[in-house]
Amino acid sequence: MNVSAVTQKTVNADETGMRLDRWFKLHFPGVGFGKLQKLLRSGQIRVDGGRVKTSSRLEAGQVVRVPPLDADAAKPRHMTTNTIRDRGDSDVLRDMLLFEDKKVLVFNKPSGLAVQGGSGINRSIDSMLEAWRDKSGQKPRLCHRLDRDTSGVLVVARTRGAAAALTGSFRHRDTEKTYWALLRGVPRQREGRISTYLVKEQTPEGDRMRIAQHGEHGADHAVSTYRVIDAGPRSVSWVELVPETGRTHQLRVHAQHLGHPVIGDPKYFDVENWEIPGGIQKRLHLHARRIRIPHPDPNQPTIDITAPLPPHMIQSWNLFAFDEADGLQDELI
Repeated sequence: MNVSAVTQKTVNADETGMRLDRWFKLHFPGVGFGKLQKLLRSGQIRVDGGRVKTSSRLEAGQVVRVPPLDADAAKPRHMTTNTIRDRGDSDVLRDMLLFEDKKVLVFNKPSGLAVQGGSGINRSIDSMLEAWRDKSGQKPRLCHRLDRDTSGVLVVARTRGAAAALTGSFRHRDTEKTYWALLRGVPRQREGRISTYLVKEQTPEGDRMRIAQHGEHGADHAVSTYRVIDAGPRSVSWVELVPETGRTHQLRVHAQHLGHPVIGDPKYFDVENWEIPGGIQKRLHLHARRIRIPHPDPNQPTIDITAPLPPHMIQSWNLFAFDEADGLQDELI
């Protein structure tokens, strides 16, 4: 495609019902959400000649007008700790942005970048948000957490009121979170529910969570569901994980408890004499794929955001010939 000229692109049959912003993410992953909004507001992007919104649903056969794009915009932009090291905080945040409005920001956090500061952490999402203080001095506020090595969807509030509403949605379990993971082996039951108690314990390697007995001091109930999407030829499986509760390291411990720990997990991968198949990076293969959360403004539609896989997981998916479309069926509903 000549990205320096206006082009007309027809919607395929298997893209029926897809939101326009997701369609653009699929075909032009380097176009950020902010850029997409500007192109829509100015009428440069049209569907069958008419103006549309990011949430507009597409139908097979419709024609999308795509204006001239920078060459880089037509290429995937995957953020890693290496690519952000020498860049300014504001620029990095902008490139991670998946969604924004007056109250909410949603980022695709790269693996290896901490959400909050701590011992030995010089840069985090929280510290970077200082660059986005508004004119009144308000700094965007974190609403939940992701482990440092887990990539994917991270929701941030722009205002104090939005933060209260969003954190309340997490606390009251009004939020739906979906994770994708690559597990060692294939669960015998292709889908199921894991219900345990978890407790934090100190070890020579640092704090970690373990399965506990009901009633044990400090133990919290943790519930997750899982579904095998596909299985590779070398005893690995692509699994969708949904946490019904939000305990520390919950999905990683539950995968271990299932007997199929997450590939590349430095804390909970406990299978002896098992070598990672060649071509897979020894990094945590756990990605916060999608989130659905009520908008803090009740007059606005539910926020529903999907985050592209990080580079090391794309490499693994390619290695095992996993088709990302196999996991997208529910995302198009």
